Amino acid sequence: MAEHEHVRVAVIGTGFGGLGAAVRLRREGITDFVILERADAVGGTWRDNSYPGCACDVPSHLYSFSFAPNPEWPRNFSGQPHIRAYLERVTDTFGLRPHLRFNSEVRGARWNGDELHWEIDTASGAYTADVLVSATGPLSDPQIPHVPGLDSFPGRVFHSARWDHDYDLRGKRVAMIGTGASAIQIVPAIEPTVERLTLFQRTPPWVLPRADRKITGVEQWLHTRVPATRAVRRGLLWGIRELQVSAFTKRPNQLGLVEALAKSHLRKAVKDPVLRAKLTPDYRIGCKRILLSNSYYPALAKPHVDVVASGLSEVRGSTLVAADGTETEVDAIVFGTGFHVTDMPIARRVTGAAGTTLAEEWKEGMEGLRGSTAAGFPNFMTIIGPNTGLGNSSMILMIESQLNYLVDYLRQLDTLGGRAALDARPSAVHAWSHRVQERMKRTVWNVGGCDSWYLDANGRNTTVWPGTTSEFRRATREVNLAEYEVLRAPQRASVSAPAGAGAGNAGGAPVGRPAKSTTSAKRAAAPAAPASGPQADGPSTEAVA
Repeated sequence: MAEHEHVRVAVIGTGFGGLGAAVRLRREGITDFVILERADAVGGTWRDNSYPGCACDVPSHLYSFSFAPNPEWPRNFSGQPHIRAYLERVTDTFGLRPHLRFNSEVRGARWNGDELHWEIDTASGAYTADVLVSATGPLSDPQIPHVPGLDSFPGRVFHSARWDHDYDLRGKRVAMIGTGASAIQIVPAIEPTVERLTLFQRTPPWVLPRADRKITGVEQWLHTRVPATRAVRRGLLWGIRELQVSAFTKRPNQLGLVEALAKSHLRKAVKDPVLRAKLTPDYRIGCKRILLSNSYYPALAKPHVDVVASGLSEVRGSTLVAADGTETEVDAIVFGTGFHVTDMPIARRVTGAAGTTLAEEWKEGMEGLRGSTAAGFPNFMTIIGPNTGLGNSSMILMIESQLNYLVDYLRQLDTLGGRAALDARPSAVHAWSHRVQERMKRTVWNVGGCDSWYLDANGRNTTVWPGTTSEFRRATREVNLAEYEVLRAPQRASVSAPAGAGAGNAGGAPVGRPAKSTTSAKRAAAPAAPASGPQADGPSTEAVA
């Protein structure tokens, strides 16, 4: 490579996953790391999603790091500005700014088996790293479907995650494409100011009331002065959601009562039976992400708002044509069509030991050992990897579990000593994935009768975790070396000193060029019982048995 900076760990992304990884590294005493960020500020999805009404659907006191509590959350469900400010505060509190490399989009990362490190090409320069951590997240790259004629649309077009703040929607005819978590926040936020709003709905979502309110000054004071109250609040929020998991993962029929609540919520807000029929889902609640809103249904009931119960199929000039033939004239199109979740773009840029990209290895579906590591990609870890998503709780809990795994991974490398790397065994990855998919068969996400973004192109659910967060915490508590191959750097050939060379040569016998390796790295079996670390007693079945 050309001139570059070498670090022990390179982290990609500055959302919750990337900043959390950086904090854990520093707390572990590791300061030789960089955080590579393609934008010019931290925040990840909470920086990129700045659309009107943007807020979190997980309670604030649960949607925050356990090691960085915020006693001053203003609402039960905080908005995007408060969450982004929280991440900026975490960055400053834990001294992360010296490690940040902004405007450094990773264009490619390749494993060098001879040197046992990653070679990383970024928009701001080259790096090498012993360990590479991808924390780009699944909700980072917007997905806009291919629609014939869209390129010729004369008006403004943008995705919810790339909101055009320079374009004023007031008095405009606007089309909202999609009915996901972003759309149900955008619709009521822009409805009061637009001339006409048309929602293109391919599938109606299940919507429950949003129990949001302002957190009082007394509560904030109490959480600041008596930290135990804050911990109790977080514990209750977590415990309630843990108890709900079995209904999603084992007994979907138990969700009938929740469906009844959602239907009641719809009946109270929408009196028109025709519109209500359009907005009533025909699949089991929970199959798609359950949405929370008190203002979505009332907005759709307004006279200047239309619901087209069909997806967008074609654009003819300024006319949008739905799959059912409905035509609508608009000035602007807002896509709320989600992200590249099961086909994350970063996977196309990471090349492993065999010379293939992660995307190529995952062409039949994502697989990751304990949601974190992939076979053939040594010293590489994904935060929020395959089957780590949640349907009812806080992703921060899953992220922190993976950070525990990352820290123990680095400890194991230290214990091994020398130039070493860990590569997940294919058998361990497949065994873990098989157990997860077996559990997935009875979950509401697979049997609920819907087609969701949880499923990949092959119909496999490679996105969601089919268990509790405490199960996942146990499964990622430590690295089981029996699930990995230990890689050692190829031996370097030395050249004998030429005849007559003096003993006073300070460097001893000169070393010639390294012998060319016939393999990317020599593989050694994992120690049966390392000096410090878990017992290597075969792949663990913990949490997915």
